[in-house]
Amino acid sequence: MQRIRLRYTKRGRLRFTSHRDFQRAFERALRRAEVPMAYSAGFTPHPKVSYANAAPTGTGSEAEYLEIALTATRDPEQLRALLDESLPTGLDVVDAVEARTSGLADRLTASEWELRLEGVDPAEAERAVAAFNAAESVEVQRMTKNGVRTFDARPAVVDLETRSSTADRPTDQPCAILRLVVRHVTPAVRPDDVLSGLRAVADLAPPVPAAVTRLAQGLFDEETGTVTDPLAPDREAATAHTAGSAAAAKAPA
Repeated sequence: MQRIRLRYTKRGRLRFTSHRDFQRAFERALRRAEVPMAYSAGFTPHPKVSYANAAPTGTGSEAEYLEIALTATRDPEQLRALLDESLPTGLDVVDAVEARTSGLADRLTASEWELRLEGVDPAEAERAVAAFNAAESVEVQRMTKNGVRTFDARPAVVDLETRSSTADRPTDQPCAILRLVVRHVTPAVRPDDVLSGLRAVADLAPPVPAAVTRLAQGLFDEETGTVTDPLAPDREAATAHTAGSAAAAKAPA
């Protein structure tokens, strides 16, 4: 059985696609592309697809991951192209590797987000970010199925900073752009929790909902302050396997 790991995006209006809607669209794409899927056992077999840490509905993403199991070997890049053609524009399959290591979900321990705050002056956002970073704790509230839950959002935030917003501005209206790196902890701290924290510590309240996009997801590199590619170990293992096969073919009998 071959396992393929895929990275896909949620762009434009498709950011409002729920995870369940994406699952249905992806399973239709598997059928259209005639992918030789492995299925679960039981009375209602399902394609063996493992989804990992999906972004909340309403947020965009450049770094969503899943893994599929196949009953026949396929070239990862050709499979990626077929699936990408079978999905609507905005749900784009942008990377594929053969799974040669274990624990993809274990490598998704942090996310990098971009938060665009339309109508917010960058200087005001910078003051709010400074107050958040200086705080030892930032208590926020979230409505859950069991009622309102209060928790500290500060420990999960590895980095929060403002970025320049002048390069791609179509209007003269102010816009603050924040870069957020957050660890995946329990309870999960989401971008909207950080926005609630900015409101709590600095009374920052954007006039319109923030446009939130996940830029990366993977292990956090303490030295560089970046979120690393979780598919890199599989690519490295594939390269090592290819090099080993080539060396074995050249060796004298």
